[in-house]
Amino acid sequence: MEFQKHVLREYALLADGHRGAVVGPRGDVVWLCLPRWDSDAVMSGLLGGPGGYAVTPTATDYVWGGHYEDGSLVWRNRWVTTAGVLECRDALAFPGDPKRAIVLRQIICHRGSVRIEVSLDVRAGFGRESMTRLSRSGDTWTASSGELRLRWSGATEAVRRRGALHLALTLTAGDQHDLVLELSEGGLPDERVNSGVAWAETESAWRRAVPRLGATVAPRDARQAYAVLRGMTAPGAGMVAAATTSLPERADAGRNYDYRYAWIRDQCFAGQAVAADGAHELLDDAVSFVSSRLLEHGSDLAPAYTVDGGQVPEQVDLDLPGYPGGGAVRGNWVRSQFQLDAFGEALLLLGAAGAHDHLDTEHWRAAEAAVRAIEQRGQDPGAGIWETQEQHWTHSRLIGAAGLRSIARYAPIQQASAWNGLADTLVQRVGADSMHRSGRWQRSPTDPRVDASLLLPAIRGAVPAGDPRTRATLQAVEEELADDYVLYRFRHDERPLNEAEGAFLVCGFHMALAQHQQGNETEALRWFERNRTACGSPGLLTEEFDVVQRQLRGNLPQAFVHALLLEAGSRLATPWVV
Repeated sequence: MEFQKHVLREYALLADGHRGAVVGPRGDVVWLCLPRWDSDAVMSGLLGGPGGYAVTPTATDYVWGGHYEDGSLVWRNRWVTTAGVLECRDALAFPGDPKRAIVLRQIICHRGSVRIEVSLDVRAGFGRESMTRLSRSGDTWTASSGELRLRWSGATEAVRRRGALHLALTLTAGDQHDLVLELSEGGLPDERVNSGVAWAETESAWRRAVPRLGATVAPRDARQAYAVLRGMTAPGAGMVAAATTSLPERADAGRNYDYRYAWIRDQCFAGQAVAADGAHELLDDAVSFVSSRLLEHGSDLAPAYTVDGGQVPEQVDLDLPGYPGGGAVRGNWVRSQFQLDAFGEALLLLGAAGAHDHLDTEHWRAAEAAVRAIEQRGQDPGAGIWETQEQHWTHSRLIGAAGLRSIARYAPIQQASAWNGLADTLVQRVGADSMHRSGRWQRSPTDPRVDASLLLPAIRGAVPAGDPRTRATLQAVEEELADDYVLYRFRHDERPLNEAEGAFLVCGFHMALAQHQQGNETEALRWFERNRTACGSPGLLTEEFDVVQRQLRGNLPQAFVHALLLEAGSRLATPWVV
């Protein structure tokens, strides 16, 4: 079974915390890994492999649209044809089961008469294992794919064709047809899922999981961002950076990465973003995951882990064609890096939790471990926020200072004094070796360029907003890296910025926060609005945005971009608090 590729802005995400499914405008589920985010795909059509699950009108003249139900990852594909109007509600049953995925699909005809085709082709092991042992009892099919077991309910009239199951349906106005797909690496329970009960539980769980988030300049987008973060966070564990692997940042540029792992920095961004609105569940999840890693690894903290705290596997090539313009890989070489800023971000996260009185004894032990790591390794070169070559990056060291100042607010007097003193020392060192002659921060002692990440030290409190270096850096970033209210990371070479890479949406939200901190409210809102609309109908955001072609680039969705949308929307709703 082959699936037509679509531009990234047309794909939606279904997620239950343990895994995610990517669904396209033809009702085609083209990406699903089991049992967890970084497992082998059982549907890999997104990367040109076999396997998928489609619900599509047979008409060739339909117009597509869709939206998420408010504050959830329940997605509604909608097709308007000359014969009628059809919707398909899609969700992974929520909250998810760590061993079993349940794909819920509810097809509804609103007007006229519409004929649809349904196809199911489960291929475990990134497509290596076809469906075998197919059998039907009533309206339910069972089958195997490698070690995977599946049960598909609601498909009485399905037929086998070329190893897949196909179902033709004609629905008229008022008709509804439910399909339930259960997938498990172990055995399936004897009792099949009741679709009505599963839908009711999923809807109720999303209502409980996503707070109202009313104190923001964009309430609906804030709730959607929170839902994305919740769907990408394993209960009580890590949050994946993105649901996918290998979606290219630039066609044929060789920049294809596996982001199905939990980055410490990204987890901290998400926790701080949630804390800007309140002490919601995702704040505690972030604190728990990051604290556990600090207590286990101390100064040897890795930049990223699997969602259950394991080591990220080495990067290897996958035997798949890849999304057009890219290759296909699994694993990530980030496992071997040292990133100093992760310790500063961890302290900023713990400081944000401290502001809500959400720190216990274990969390304080984790904070002390992060401080010791900064003391021991604050002079070590590292990969930096953009994970490039090892340097004494200005951003990394200043974020360490910001984290120390943040957690010191909640520490005993003697400890607070020592931690603030260490922060002062870090800032002084950076001031001595990484000040540009123009009065702004530069990327490192040996790299005089400006970098969008250098907006963060003032936002996070390493240096005051009124510090001349803060204002000079803001001005330089805006003059050298901005284009039509989107922001690039840094200038790679003499090419125009958009030819080297896409704009980084997370940087655009950082600029909104920086302008807000300076009291430039109109500019802050312009930056916020421009960057939050860099999406398609599903409202999902990737890491990069191609300004010229107005296309999303990179893995989908990028969690920390949604986190900064949430944080910026919350902070812009009230005056900046020092």
